[in-house]
Order: sequence, then structure tokens, then C-alpha cells
Amino acid sequence: MSYIRARRLAAPILLASCCAATPAYALSDDETEPPIVVTGRRADALEQPPATVESRDAERIRETTNVVNVEDGLRYLPSLLVRKRHIGDTQAPLATRTSGVGASARSLIYADGVLLSALIGNNNNFASPRWGMVSPGEIERIDVLYGPFSAAYPGNAIGAVVNLTTPVPERAEGSLSLGTSIQHFRQYGTSGTFPAVQAQASWGGRAGRFAWLVAADHVSSDSQPLVYVTVARPAGASAAGTPVAGAFADRNRAGAPIYVIGAGGFERQDRDNLKLKLAFDLNPRLRLTWRGGLFLNDTDARAETWLRSGSAPVYAGTVNIDGRAVTIPATAFSNNVYRLDERHWMQALTLEQSGGAFQWRAIASLYDFGRDRQRIPATALPSAASGGAGSIVRLDGTGWRTFDWVGRWHRGESAATDLSFGAHLDLYRLASDRFSTADWLRGPPGALVQSARGRTRTFALWLQDRWTLTPSLELTLGGRYEWWRAYDGHNLSLAPVLDVTQPELSRNAFSPKASLAWQPADGWRFTLSAARAYRFPTVSELYQAISTGPTLTVPDPNLRPERAFSAELAAERSFADGHVRLSLFSERIHDALISQSAPLVPGSTTLFSYVQNIAEVRTHGLELAFEWRNALIHGLELDGSFTLADPQVVSDPAFPAAQGKDIPQVPRRRATFVATYRAGERASFTVAARYASRSFGTIDNSDIVSHTYQGFDGYFVIDARITWRLTSHLEAALGAENIGNDHYFLFHPFPQRSLTAELAYRW
Repeated sequence: MSYIRARRLAAPILLASCCAATPAYALSDDETEPPIVVTGRRADALEQPPATVESRDAERIRETTNVVNVEDGLRYLPSLLVRKRHIGDTQAPLATRTSGVGASARSLIYADGVLLSALIGNNNNFASPRWGMVSPGEIERIDVLYGPFSAAYPGNAIGAVVNLTTPVPERAEGSLSLGTSIQHFRQYGTSGTFPAVQAQASWGGRAGRFAWLVAADHVSSDSQPLVYVTVARPAGASAAGTPVAGAFADRNRAGAPIYVIGAGGFERQDRDNLKLKLAFDLNPRLRLTWRGGLFLNDTDARAETWLRSGSAPVYAGTVNIDGRAVTIPATAFSNNVYRLDERHWMQALTLEQSGGAFQWRAIASLYDFGRDRQRIPATALPSAASGGAGSIVRLDGTGWRTFDWVGRWHRGESAATDLSFGAHLDLYRLASDRFSTADWLRGPPGALVQSARGRTRTFALWLQDRWTLTPSLELTLGGRYEWWRAYDGHNLSLAPVLDVTQPELSRNAFSPKASLAWQPADGWRFTLSAARAYRFPTVSELYQAISTGPTLTVPDPNLRPERAFSAELAAERSFADGHVRLSLFSERIHDALISQSAPLVPGSTTLFSYVQNIAEVRTHGLELAFEWRNALIHGLELDGSFTLADPQVVSDPAFPAAQGKDIPQVPRRRATFVATYRAGERASFTVAARYASRSFGTIDNSDIVSHTYQGFDGYFVIDARITWRLTSHLEAALGAENIGNDHYFLFHPFPQRSLTAELAYRW
């Protein structure tokens, strides 16, 4: 679908497609990886990744990172970005070295083999990973696999696979922790302090063959504005309208003059994560484990206007700013006011046999949006703050089920082959309804306005074998065959009256994998990997139109799967006190599924977004990563990374203006640096930095202004952390984030300088 055609069709499709709206979260920007020496136990004996892996254990994360949510543990890993807009943000997708923050379906997140990625969609709002199902205190280690080079994973691994490992207690243990964070934010007409408080507790133990772990995590937070309210700035003078003061003249990302007149999406959030893990050793080699999680989230978002007529706030109507007449739509501010109530469940059952030549594991998991409701006003502020007409959006019943069986046949380190194989099944269900209501704050649902239903199913078989050709040469070959189907797509609309059953789609695909590793001498390793991967469209990309306040999203029930070919050449040199690695990577995707955003009509501040198949995109690049322990002086540890990428749209016949331009949301340069000094056994001091160059939000790179709302800025952020072990059980920490107070946008305004404090007791 071309940009011009999509814009012409956006408004009628939004009505006629009959797809239900999803929650009006603060405006989302998709409206728009290294063999190393890994210390400690590998997360999973069944996992034998043939290519680049990066790992962090719990102690390293605690020393270097101000962790409030589990995704914070990925902050300084090479080429990764978790788009976390504030503490407690539930919309935190993972961006990788070849994919941006709007491509949540191009990465996979697992906790103990249980899928946390919300492959119900490919965006950075409701399809963001379910990080909240794991508490930070549970994490034993994090392993990141870069690229789709393992046959054990579906094509969503194009970007990366994150494996979170949590332990099963072997003895009595527990933890209590309390943390707080304070951010001072100042931009345009907003100036204020935004606090957050976190409390965690866990208790576990073992009685013979039975083990258990109970964990709870609570976060209360107030966010900076996630949205700015803007209107076009007219070129000509006029005396019409009520004179007002308080507007800020600026330019939008396309360079057009605008007024910034207020802010919205100030989220006040209370979220809880409750977790129960039960394990029973059926015999010394066979363990049955059940995991259950409950995620609770209550969010209230407000908006503020900076416009004043005398002393009275102004939210809508025709006003006069600096001698120019401007009309503010009635819902310009109320679009960014909402209430969200989420009650999500997760369950997983694992049966695993370890030890011996043959090991295997079976995992069945279920994730259910048991209660997911958002209330949105339809009238203007300030009266909307007291109630009135609006809508209720429900995603109750949306969710997924997965089943994986993995086996490994390995006769020991001296064996010539290491064979792994498995089967996979996933079922995704979308259930989205939008109702009118007479009272958006407390009223019951009224008439059904829009509804969307749809399902996808994937079955896969895979096989992978690693051969030791010589003592210094290993070859890994694998393949994955997938049968994918999208069905039961159904859209309903009250006005206009439509009842549409969408066509079924089905595809079969085979994805070969190969990796060759050479160790010419002790401490040296070279790895060449190549793989084909297919990323199938998600159910929401196919069937669901999304109305998020000032943003409209258009689905396409005829999308094709994207076909990726990835390659990587990695060279690593290991030393007694560290390692250095250089990776050259390349990714070429045909029929790439890219979400775009653009004004509904030229000059409009209302955006529409749509997903389209781009004929061909490619990214070439290099990644340098290093770790140096006891660097220069005893106790000083340095690690960091530097990434160069050349992301390009090679071919897009539907929109030729995009050809030769940068792929959206993928910066050309990124870097991380972490320096930690351990002053004995009790104290550590860390300074860390994150850098990225600017990127583009549009496929034709027409967003020429990056430092503005909806732009994609470059940034340079410095963090710090100090930890003290007061006793063998009690630990305290102080931290700072964005010490330099860099004001930057990644579509949304991002957090400014913050201070953190923690106190933890572990036994």
C-alpha cells in the first residue's frame, strides 16, 4: 500500500474496516548480535546457540544498573534499546541493531522458556513484551542471542532473542527491597517533579523434592508528559479568536511551523506483579514445574493546557496567538486523558529431563488478557474531567497459548555430533471491542461501536546438529519448517453498518541455518553464520484498526510474511581478564513489514499509521564489544560496545520516494560504556553511558527535524550507581540517570535527570 493511497483510504477504512479500537495509550511512535566468554552456568543446557551471545548475571546487573523493572537489565548490552519512557512503563518494546522500537515482533523475550513477547501485534503499545510477569529480584541471568541463526526459534528472532533465567530455590531464601526515584522535568510549559516508589519481596525454599518461590513487586509512579498538544501555526495574520497567552512556537518533525499549547499523557500508575513457582523432582533427572503470574495495572492519565485567557485555562475553540487565528479541536486535550485497568494472567507447565546423553523439555504456556479495559472521554476538557460521553475499549479474552518440546542428544564433549530438535505450536487470539458510554469515568458499556476478532496459528518442526569436524573446527547446520495460518478474522461496525468476514491466509516456509566456528589458537575464535527467517504477520496487523486518540491505524488483511536473510562474521580474542569481539553483520529483508505514520491530510496534527510490505530493505554494519577486568588497576572493570549500521530501503515501488533512504527508527551509530570500580568486597562505583545518533520516523525520511515532539533525536546519556554492602545481607544503593540532563525525543519526550535510592535485604 503506497503512502498516498494509504492516506486517502485512512479515514474511510477506519470506519468501514469495522475493526475495534485498542486502548488510547499515550501516542505511540510506530504510528510510525557475539561469541563471548560467558562466566557462570549457562542459562539452559538445552540451548546451544551457534552464533553471537551476550550475557549478564544478577550480580553484575545489580552493581552497574539502576534496576526498577526487569527490562532495565538490558540497558548496556550492545546494540539494544528498551524504549522505556518512564518508570513503570508497560509499553517498552525492544529495539535491536537492525530493527526499531516499532518492530516488537522482530524480537523474542522468554523467561525460563516461557514466551513473554506479545506476538499478538507488531507495535510499541499493547504488543510490547510482558516484562511485568517477572520481578527484577527473580533474575539469575540474562542471555541475548543476536540474529535468527538458531533453528530453535521462529523468524521473530530476526533481531534478537532474550532469555531470562530465574532459579528454583535449593534452600530457604528470600529478599525485601525498597526503592525510590525522583525526576525533575522541564520542557516548554511543563515543569515539575515526578516521583516513583517500588517495593519487592520474595520467599522461597525447598522441602525434599518440593521447591517453591513466591514473589511480589509493586511500583507506584508519576510520569513526565508523554504527549505534547500541537496545532499548526498559520502563515497569515488575523484578528479572529479569543486572545490567549502561553503557547510556544516551534516546528514539527517535517519542519512545518506549529504552536505547542499543552501536554498530555501524564500517567499516574500503580502496578503489581505476583508470581508463584512450584517445582517437584519426580526423580533425580526429571522435574515438573508450574509457574503462575498475575499482572495488575491501574493507570490514570491527565492533560494540561498552558493557554490562558486572563487567568482562565483554554482547552478548545478559536483562539488568537500572536496575531494568528488558530482553531483547537474539542478533543485536542481530552484525547490524551484515559483510565486503564489491566488484569493479566500467565500460567506455564514445564516437564524437563536433564543429565545423561538425552535431555528434553516440554513447556505449555498460556497468557490471558483476563481484564483489559480503557476508558476515554469524547468531550472537551475541563468538563470531561468530571465525566460525560466517551468510550470503553475492551481487550478481554485476547491472548495466546504456546507449546514447545525440545530434545538434545549429546554423548559428551568428545562426541563428534550434538543433535537438537523440537516441535512448536502457538495460537493467538485477538478480541477487541469498543463501546460507547454515557459516563466515561464510571458508566457501564453502551452500544457496541466497533469489534474485531481474529486468530493465527503456527506449527513448526526443527532440527539442528553441530559437528566437530576437527579439534578446531565446528559446523552447525539446522532447519525449521513452519505451517502458518490466519483465520476467523471478523470485523463489525455500528456506523457505518458493516459485518465483514476477512479471508483466511496460510503459508508454509522452510528456514535453513548454518554456522561455521574456527578456533585456530587458544583465545581466538572466528564464527561465520547465515540464516533464512520468515516473520509472519501478526493478527492485529492483519485485522485490527486502532484509534488511539489523535492517531488512526489502518490494518491490511492481505499482508505477506517478511523474508529475511541474515549473515554475521564474528572474530573474538579472549584474555585472562576479558575479551574483545568484532562482528560484521548483514540483514536483507524482502516484503518487510514496516509500520509508518503520517499526517491524515497535509498540515494536520492528526496522524494515521499503517503497515505495508516494503519490497526490500537491508542493513549492513559492524559491532565492536569488549570487556576488561582489573583494567589498569585491580578492581576496575570496563565494558562497552560501538555499533555502526547502514540501514537502507533498497526497493519500494509503491512509494519510490523511500528508496535509498534510512530504515525508520534504526540509528547509524550506537555506543555503550560501563566503568565499575570495586573497593573491596563491600562497595562498588559505576559510571555508564549510552549514545545513539538521530534516526528517522518516516520511511521517506521526511521528518527532517529530530529535536521536536514525534522526532527521533540522537542522545548521549550518562548514568551512575554506588552500592554498599552494609552487612552480609543488607545492601544500599544510590544512583543517577541522565546526569547531563539531555533533553531528547524518541517520538515521545524522554526522562530527564533522575535520582534513585535503594535498600535491599537478602537471605
